[in-house]
Amino acid sequence: MLSCQKGEFQIETGVHYLNCAYLSPLMRRVEEAGIAGLARKRSPTGFPASAFYDDCDRLRTAFATLVTGTPGRVAIMPSVSYGIASAARNTPIRADQRIVILGEQFPSNVYAWRRRAGETGCEIRTVGRPCAPPCGALWNERILDAIDASTAVVAMPATHWTDGTRFDLEAIGERARAVGAMLVVDGSQSVGAVPFDVSRVRPDALICCGYKWLLGPYSIALGAFGERFDDGVPLEETWIAREGSGDFQGLVDYEERYQGGAIRYDMGERSNFIQVPMLIEALETLDAWGVSRVREYCADLLAGLADELRGRGWPLEEDEWRGGHILGVVLPEGWDLRALHARLEDARVFASLRGATLRLSPNVYNDPEDIAALRQIILETHG
Repeated sequence: MLSCQKGEFQIETGVHYLNCAYLSPLMRRVEEAGIAGLARKRSPTGFPASAFYDDCDRLRTAFATLVTGTPGRVAIMPSVSYGIASAARNTPIRADQRIVILGEQFPSNVYAWRRRAGETGCEIRTVGRPCAPPCGALWNERILDAIDASTAVVAMPATHWTDGTRFDLEAIGERARAVGAMLVVDGSQSVGAVPFDVSRVRPDALICCGYKWLLGPYSIALGAFGERFDDGVPLEETWIAREGSGDFQGLVDYEERYQGGAIRYDMGERSNFIQVPMLIEALETLDAWGVSRVREYCADLLAGLADELRGRGWPLEEDEWRGGHILGVVLPEGWDLRALHARLEDARVFASLRGATLRLSPNVYNDPEDIAALRQIILETHG
């Protein structure tokens, strides 16, 4: 079992931060990497052309290692919406086809598909939560039933952002491939806290933001793109994604060919000398910890509270159908969710309201005292 890593972070004394699904704190080493990157730009003398490439290659390798992928298939982007837009732009869809999404999934993986539906005249099929928790097994069944010969793409998360419901992406991916549909996954609320193996799930695109469970900075994201996107048109026509771009003198000789794999989908100015080293440090630390051990640590923290609330008759998802790192608490009828949230913040216990759910999302910087502080507020409110 991974031990508590609170010492790696700089969380104030007396704060119980159970909100990694909102915004992760920075590790000391990640902050230091950003400061070093800032200082590096202070005087760019002796700044070789290779500096535009080396850290990007290291970042691709770190992310590929985390998701059991291939570095050349990793693109560096500014946001999840950028990556989803890249995938949507290059997904062939006919008017008689459908796009399958989930009810209340995060907007970054919705708006781009709405645009494509408007452009092509196709239908969006939304598979909503079938009932109050626990409903993970039934929800997964409904998703599989919704994927048929008319499906062009399935766009969904690995775990639902509001309450951590887990989706069986291996089974969903297999079903999508059987009907010729693409699978585009937003991994922002799972990758880094739950093991993800692209060789098993085989998504056509997996997009993840850096600032949540990857423990990195804001405004950088990573995407793993499969072979079906190899000939796509990127959102930007960057010079650095072209063949031979490392020869700065030769940039006057324009090159139409992109580098192989997913590099064509890189954002402009991808070689951010502050954010890229920060995210490298975060990903390499996660790899050293082991994502499976991160999940076990979070699940162990939440297990006792989940059992107690179930025993009191609160509607919670079954452990089998939760990611383990997020616990969505639906309050019993008659409770004021906002009033409870205010009481938690007054006690410096930080969680999120998402829909009708109080979302708890600890990470390795939390300890049993954080859960105890939350439990006390809940029980006092209940009393």
